[in-house]
Parts: sequence; C-alpha cells; structure tokens
Amino acid sequence: MRISRTRTATGLAISALALGTLPAWAAPSEAVVAPAAPRHAAVASSATAGRQIPLQGAVNVRDVGGYRTYDGERVREGRVYRADGLSKLTDTDLGTLAGLGLTKVIDFRVPAEVQYDGVDRLPAGLSPTSRPVTDNGLFTRLLTAIGSRDPVMQEEMLGSGRAAAFMRDVYRTFVTDAANRAQFAATLRDIAASRSPLLYHCTSGKDRTGWTTYLLLRLLGVPERTAAGDYLASNTYRAAYDAKVREGLKQGGFMRNPDLIIPLQEVRADYLDTALAEATQRYGGFSGYLTKGLGLDARTVLRLRDRMVG
Repeated sequence: MRISRTRTATGLAISALALGTLPAWAAPSEAVVAPAAPRHAAVASSATAGRQIPLQGAVNVRDVGGYRTYDGERVREGRVYRADGLSKLTDTDLGTLAGLGLTKVIDFRVPAEVQYDGVDRLPAGLSPTSRPVTDNGLFTRLLTAIGSRDPVMQEEMLGSGRAAAFMRDVYRTFVTDAANRAQFAATLRDIAASRSPLLYHCTSGKDRTGWTTYLLLRLLGVPERTAAGDYLASNTYRAAYDAKVREGLKQGGFMRNPDLIIPLQEVRADYLDTALAEATQRYGGFSGYLTKGLGLDARTVLRLRDRMVG
C-alpha cells in the first residue's frame, strides 16, 4: 500500500507539470481550483485580441475570433474556442461553457494525460472527441526526471538547454508525424464544416492547441505576426499558475531547481520557428505544409473563410 501511495503521489506531481494541473497537496493553502487569469490579460497587447473566457478551473480558454485579416475583415467571434485542460472545471464553469453553445469539443491529449489528469468535464449533452496528438515522449521523460527526485538527474535531463531542445523536437513532430498531421487536418476540416461553435484543447492549451490556432489564423488571412502573437499569449495567461506549479514541486520535495521546467511550461518563438522551418524543409514552405502535408484543398480553405471571416 505504501508503494502504491508513493507511485500515486509521483504521478500527481508529474501531472502537475506535464499536464498543467496543480494537485491539492502541492498548492498554496488558498488555492482550491485553478485561478482564472486576470480579465485584462486578454488585452495585454494589440496582438492578443482574442477574448478570454474567464473560468475557475482553467486559465487559457479563449475565443479565437476578433483578429483583423490582411484585407481588413475580422475573424468572427463565437465560432471557435481554444482551451487548456477541462477536467477541473467547476459547476459554474460548466454553466459558462453551456452558454457558448458548443456542439463539439476536440481533445488533443494522449491517453496517459487523460489517465492522470482526468476526463473532460463538459456541459450535459457534450462528449469529447478524442484526437490525440503525440507528446513525443514528453510525459515519460518528465516521469523519469521528476519522479527520481534526483537533482543531478534532473539537471542532466533538463538543464543546459536540453528542455528547450526537447520542445523543439516536439514541434518538429507537428510537421513530420503523419498521424499528427491527420489530427490537425481533421480539426481544421471540422471547423470548415461546422455551422455551430466548436472548441479544441490539450492540457496546457499552448503547444498542440497553439499550433492548431496558428494554422487556422494563417489560413483565414490573419497576418503572421498577429497569429504568432496569439500563440505567444499563452505565456501571459499561464504565468501565475505555472509559477505555482513550480513552487508546488519544490515544496513537495520533487525538484530542488524547478526552474528547469520553465522551457517546458512556456511557448517560445523559437519553438514555432522550428515547426515552420521543418515545414519549409519538407514541403517547400508553410503553404506546402497546408496543402501537401495536411491535404487541405482550396475548397476547404474557402469554406473556412466563409464560416470564420466577415
């Protein structure tokens, strides 16, 4: 029984990092659920016009709409939402989500994430569509490093730029992995075909969700700089919460230097650039990735713009 409890505690600690959740034992005494990000965070800069949906159990839930396109039109609000994990939503949060009129929720998490973090809590009548995008072994890597409680091992696995290098490898798989490409393409086709609001999410709402949103915004004619700004805005929404996760891991005795995981918690322009460089190398550029890698045709793009821009 003692071994079982130890494994459970270790699993929860890894979940706190890799899955963006904060277990009760690691949280400050006043934190019961994930705190909502400040309401003003959604307008932290002109590049982050997307409207935040303030929730108690998630911190990175946003309306993808509101951005201007190259030709001066605007991405419609209330059509597509991006989010982090939805397993810790409160009853009040469920009421807020119900008010969005969602008819489909797409979950990019792999089975190990769902196992540790829990299934989505959704309004009555909604069930998530599982569409896992591989984490390239991130969960296992963290389980090994943090579960060891060994600062030397953690430094060897995550220090000296290794954590950031691993994240760049994760982003390369968004381009190189055929199964990942199929999941992103299916989601974009769902958006093009749906006439009602849709939400997609992963655990932290920053990497798989961020890449999907970047693709969508670029397809809709949003300037690259603006699309990248939306991607980078996850750092603003998640900053306070991720800092509490690091403090929880330190207080719980799992990490002497929890700053080692900052490259895993953040999004960075370098990560996005890595995926784009891979797209150029394999497909001749971003457009080639969309058409050859994802198999999106002109009809799908036109349907996306018809649904999302006006």
